[in-house]
Amino acid sequence: MALESIRYRRGSLSILNQLLLPEQLRYERVDGAERAWEAIHSMEVTSPAIALVGCLSLALELAGRCRGCRCRDAAFVEQRLRFLLTARPTAVNLHREAERLRERLREWSRSPGITAVGSERHIEGLLAKDRADNESIGAHGAQDILRRVPAGVPVTILTHCNTGSLATAGYGTALGIVRALHGQGRLRRVLCTETRPYNQGSRLTAFELLHDNIPATLIADSAAAAAMRDCGVDGESREGPTAVAPNGDTANKIGTYQLAVAARHHRVPFYVAAPSSSCDPAVPSGTHIPIEERPGRELTHLQGALPGIDVWNPAFDVTPHDLITGGVVTEWGVVPASDVRRALAERAAAGGQ
Repeated sequence: MALESIRYRRGSLSILNQLLLPEQLRYERVDGAERAWEAIHSMEVTSPAIALVGCLSLALELAGRCRGCRCRDAAFVEQRLRFLLTARPTAVNLHREAERLRERLREWSRSPGITAVGSERHIEGLLAKDRADNESIGAHGAQDILRRVPAGVPVTILTHCNTGSLATAGYGTALGIVRALHGQGRLRRVLCTETRPYNQGSRLTAFELLHDNIPATLIADSAAAAAMRDCGVDGESREGPTAVAPNGDTANKIGTYQLAVAARHHRVPFYVAAPSSSCDPAVPSGTHIPIEERPGRELTHLQGALPGIDVWNPAFDVTPHDLITGGVVTEWGVVPASDVRRALAERAAAGGQ
C-alpha cells in the first residue's frame, strides 16, 4: 500500500509529520487553519500537498462553523485564506487554489442559497483531482521519455527533492512518472539526490521508494553530474516546482538549476513535472519569482557547521526555460517550456483549469 501524506474524512484531517521521517511514521491531527499554518510553515507537509492541507483545514472550519446551515461565509473564507497564505508566501499552488475558491464564491454569490457546504465539497474534491492529475502527469511523462529510447530499453531517472505520495494526495508528480515507468517494466533505477540542506531526498524520497519496492540509489547532491556521465541517466524528472512562469522559467528546490546545467552538458533530457496549478500567469519570467530564504540554522545546526558563520540558505532557485530540454509535464501533456504561455492561454480559452 502506498504511503499517504494526508488522511481526510469529512470532519477529520490528519497529516504524516514528515519532519519525523524516516525514524518515525506518525500521523498528527489537524483541527483547523491554525494547526495547518504551523504544519505548512514548519515543513511538516511539503508542496504541492501544502495547498491540499491548507484548503482541507478550511473545510473543517466551515463544517464546524456552519454545521449544515445555509449561510454566506465568503468573508470568513477570505479571512482564513489570507491567513493560510502567510505560512509559505512562495507556495504558488496554495495561492492558485485560494484564487479558484474565490472564483467559486463569486459565482455562488450570483445565485440564491449559497452554502458553506458548497465550499466544503469543492475543497474535498481537490484530493481526487490531485491524484487524477498526478496519474496523468505520470502517463504523459513516461510516454515522452520512452519515445527517446530504443524499444524495450529500461531507463534510469534522476530526481531531486520529494515528488511522490508524501508530497501529494497520492501517486506523485515526478515520482508519478517513475511509477508509470516501473509499472510498464521500463524502469532500470531511480537515482535520488539527498537534496540538502533539508534532505527531503534522503529522508523522504528514499524512504518512499524503499517502501514501494522501486529500485533506487541515494546519491550526494554533488555526485549528480558524475552520475549523468557515468551511470547512463536517460531522463531527468523534477519535483512539481514552486512556480512555472509563462515564459517557461521554473522555480524549484535549490539545486535544480545546477542539475539542469549539468544535464545540458551531458545531453540528458531535463523535465519539469508540474500540475497546472504551478503555472503562474501573473509572473512573466523567473526573475520575477520571489525566492524564499530559509533560516540559517538549517545549515549551521542541522549539518553541524560552526555557529557564527554567515549563511545564505535559499530554498529554491530558478531554472531558465531553455535548459528544460524535455519539456514541462502537466496533466494536459508535455509542453515545450517556451510554449507554456500559449498552452495556458489555450486552456483558458477552452474553459480548462
